[in-house]
Amino acid sequence: MDTKVVSIEEDQIDDKAKEYLKEAGEIIKKGGLVAFPTETVYGLGGDALNPESSKKIYAAKGRPSDNPLIVHIADMEHLGKIVKSIPAEAYKLAEKYWPGPLTMIMDKADCVPYETTGGLDTVAVRMPSNRIAAEFIRQSGGYIAAPSANISGRPSPTEAKYCIEDLDGKVQMIIDGGKVGIGLESTIIDLTVSPPMILRPGYITRENLQAIVEEVRVDKTILDSNSKEAPKAPGMKYRHYAPKGNLKIVEGKQEEVISYINEKITELEPGSEKTGVIATTESASFYKADVVKIAGNRDDEDEIARNLFSILREFDDENVSVIYSEAFNDTGVGQAIMNRLLKAAGHQVIDLGR
Repeated sequence: MDTKVVSIEEDQIDDKAKEYLKEAGEIIKKGGLVAFPTETVYGLGGDALNPESSKKIYAAKGRPSDNPLIVHIADMEHLGKIVKSIPAEAYKLAEKYWPGPLTMIMDKADCVPYETTGGLDTVAVRMPSNRIAAEFIRQSGGYIAAPSANISGRPSPTEAKYCIEDLDGKVQMIIDGGKVGIGLESTIIDLTVSPPMILRPGYITRENLQAIVEEVRVDKTILDSNSKEAPKAPGMKYRHYAPKGNLKIVEGKQEEVISYINEKITELEPGSEKTGVIATTESASFYKADVVKIAGNRDDEDEIARNLFSILREFDDENVSVIYSEAFNDTGVGQAIMNRLLKAAGHQVIDLGR
């Protein structure tokens, strides 16, 4: 299969761009796949109401078929077709955070195939704020099933070049809309339970949500790969975001973390491994690794979130085989950052405080 790559600027959707988006929409209507930008990460889109399209998404990604897909819509009036009923909380949250990086889980309508929901009677729905994504969804008929546009288990793509790296020859089109703005997938909240529960942390935090719906719980039980339970949301069950190198997270006081990582790097036989560290602006200059990547300033978690997946991809580009990362706060956006890091590291954590 030949993959067509087109470039569109979000702030300048001109006539040529509209032609590309119409072409992309036709691909979806015919059962094909298109990778496209959102404000969070790039998505791999197919027709959410066509079970064969969802099967193609799983095949292109090498994704387990019990891992639910998120249905992307562009207009609020389209929500009622794909859910049995719209909870009062959904209206409140949508008024504040749609379009935006929030996914809500509701009971699915019969028109949504089980191939899209991973066999569940619930459906995850999001309305992206990226203008390219919104127009693409409308041109496609209004309902796009889309996980992140990468090979399953790899870091989610924040630039089109990584979609091309993973999916060239597997999809009909890749829309290059530049680097995304947020860099982490959406927050997922389950509205089928009371009180609502966060199943995946993201840019919209628990504190943000509780300002709208009063009480929100956080699912503390992240399912491991041996669990026989079906995950209710993408990313709950399987290892994700992993670089090719072996990643470990080191927790503790900054000076102790730096000392530990440098000691472990020094212990390696010279030339045996290419080493890397995920550091912050405050600490980067103290590390002795072959490659030191600055995620951002510790006071700017948005910057760290935006850079994380790109850094993991860059380690692959540079053939880094041993990677250490500093730990980050486990509240606010930091909770989402640590969630992704823990998944990427296969929960390998060295806690120097113990």
